[in-house]
Amino acid sequence: MAEKQNLQDRSPLWKAVRPFIIGGLSGSCATCCIQPIDMVKVRIQLQGEGTGANVTTNPLTIARRIIAEEGVPALYRGLSAGVLRQCTYGLTRLGVFRSITNALTPEGGTAGDITFTQLLGASLTAGGIGALIGTPADAALVRMQSDATLPLDQRRGYKNAIDALIRMAREEGLKGFFSGATPTVFRGLLINVGMLTTYDPFKKYLGDYLGGRDSQSTRFVCGALSGWCAATVSLPADFIKTRLQKMKPAADGSVPYTGLFDCISKTVKNEGVLALYQGYPTFVIRITPHIMLTWVFMDNFKVMFSGMGF
Repeated sequence: MAEKQNLQDRSPLWKAVRPFIIGGLSGSCATCCIQPIDMVKVRIQLQGEGTGANVTTNPLTIARRIIAEEGVPALYRGLSAGVLRQCTYGLTRLGVFRSITNALTPEGGTAGDITFTQLLGASLTAGGIGALIGTPADAALVRMQSDATLPLDQRRGYKNAIDALIRMAREEGLKGFFSGATPTVFRGLLINVGMLTTYDPFKKYLGDYLGGRDSQSTRFVCGALSGWCAATVSLPADFIKTRLQKMKPAADGSVPYTGLFDCISKTVKNEGVLALYQGYPTFVIRITPHIMLTWVFMDNFKVMFSGMGF
């Protein structure tokens, strides 16, 4: 019998953790590329909160304002939290999803041959688990990005993601870690349904027109389409999540919103239903490249690991 050369064949443990490592690496690389866009997206969403005042939705205008008032490094504020989020949320959701699809893929087939119902179940499972695990890092990211929008005496001044998590635990307990947990999980479910149920089918049906299922052009085009689907279905949940995670208790301990539905109700009442899609172009521009690059990195890391015997 020929000796097994691939580490996946020799080590069941490595075979189990491999999708998670590839998922975490891919999400982290994509986050480093699009962090400035995410910063602009958060700032757009936090404008006019509770007032219905006119807001600026032009991402270039907001980016110029951030650079002029806070400097270029401000565009990367929260990067440590963003990478930490991918090492929790991204690693979990992509690892769980690929583990499930690997098990469901027909012998001799690809993930594109899995039924939509199976993909939907896998995406909901992966998205829900990943979103819950990633909520603390996500809350830290939003707070770090929105800190400069608060009055000086209300700013938290987190140094980095670890400092943010330590202070959240010390000052607020578990409640601070899981502020906005419900909309985060809701957003996670929606964005993962849009992302994870579309990429493999897109590759299956468009691959022959783009140089093959595993060509780089197929990965980029299908990744971008997958990202657009995810952004479109998940923006309202992302908008509410941002509002809930950013809120700060008043001196008497009261908060602007008591929960998911209270935030939705007050936002629609004060700002109109279209406020839930405030910043849609920026959100699409932010989400689409991230998901596109995540898929591209994932496929290429998978090929690279296989070529190295891993």
